Amino acid sequence: MSVAEITRARREAEIARRKLMGDIAVLQERLSPTTIATNAWEGVKERSTEIADDAVEAVKARPVAVSAALGAVTLFLARNPIKSAVSWLFAKKPPEDLVTTRLDTNNPQYDLTTPVVARKPDEGVTA
Repeated sequence: MSVAEITRARREAEIARRKLMGDIAVLQERLSPTTIATNAWEGVKERSTEIADDAVEAVKARPVAVSAALGAVTLFLARNPIKSAVSWLFAKKPPEDLVTTRLDTNNPQYDLTTPVVARKPDEGVTA
């Protein structure tokens, strides 16, 4: 090889090395966790905006169907409390978790009547 060919080969190798280093820098920037997370977040925001817009348009186009579907979902989610309330309304006996107290009205030691206070009309609260 001549000196000119060696010089040209070195120059081409240096150009290739610089291009490779530039490509590596671009690749490192693209593959950095911050860039990946930012791109993913932007994609999620754009897609969620599109989904929300589509949902609003669907509700505007069919309000009765959407209301019926939401009502059905609500009834499904609230089925246990609704079942308890309806069965409590039509039950012959009190619920099992209801705590009650029975007072012995035949016991002469206990008087369950309201006490009567006798006072004159001119007696009252003094201010």
